[in-house]
Amino acid sequence: MSEKRLSLSPARFLSARRRHRSAGLVVLLFGLLAVGSAYAAFAPDNAVADNSAQSQQIEEGKKLFAVGCSSCHGLNAEGATNGEGRLAGPSLIGVGAAAVDFQVGTGRMPAVQPGAQIPEKPPTYTQAEIEALAAYVASLAPGPAVPAQESYDISKATDEQVTRGGELFRTNCTACHNFAGRGGALPNGRYAPSLMGVTERHIYEAMLTGPQQMPVFSDQVLQPQDKRDIIAYLKALETQKDPGGFGLGRLGPVSEGLWGWLVGIGLLVGVAVWIGAKGVKAKGAKAE
Repeated sequence: MSEKRLSLSPARFLSARRRHRSAGLVVLLFGLLAVGSAYAAFAPDNAVADNSAQSQQIEEGKKLFAVGCSSCHGLNAEGATNGEGRLAGPSLIGVGAAAVDFQVGTGRMPAVQPGAQIPEKPPTYTQAEIEALAAYVASLAPGPAVPAQESYDISKATDEQVTRGGELFRTNCTACHNFAGRGGALPNGRYAPSLMGVTERHIYEAMLTGPQQMPVFSDQVLQPQDKRDIIAYLKALETQKDPGGFGLGRLGPVSEGLWGWLVGIGLLVGVAVWIGAKGVKAKGAKAE
């Protein structure tokens, strides 16, 4: 048998070797090795640079969190209680980068003091610092990411989409924000804030994450296009003029009727009192 192999020509010998049942596995391993070598030769610099930049951003966010957020949310964002055993700040594990971008970007966090409602205020951190904080919290556990610009872009919204957005808003949001997005009172000292002047990005993030007492409108509840239509409706409201000159918060006939009663009837009562006083003086002058 060995003499027969030695008698084969080199070409026939190699052909016989390739037909061995392990030849396919050897070829596959060589192919993978070649692809891996090519990738290592051309791609590692960018990949390492991206990972390094992301790690540096997360580390910066961790430092900012330890200084400005850990007193309420815990050193590792696990939540914390105050001296009386009450919750000082909830756990942020799993809330995602979008929640951080909304809360810190609108100035609600860090909070000046705990309370039933954390009001909006000018942001404390720069945009780069907000992105670092968001990256750190996002690294703790999966959660909603900061939406891309095309997710909330309404520059090409049609009248039909604005109308549909109004229908969706009146169905899902008016119970708290009123039909014109001007906000409203809620129990226990809370309130739904006005949506006028809020950026498209923050409106989208609020629907995505459900800040404070607001419910979460995930993409399974309201699809991205639904969210864009609602944003388009709210932005259309911002440019809508009040025919009467004074919108009265657009709270409807109750506020308008109350204003008419207090001002209109008040003026009539004042005029009646003035006329009555003038009449008494006139009678007194005649009697003298």
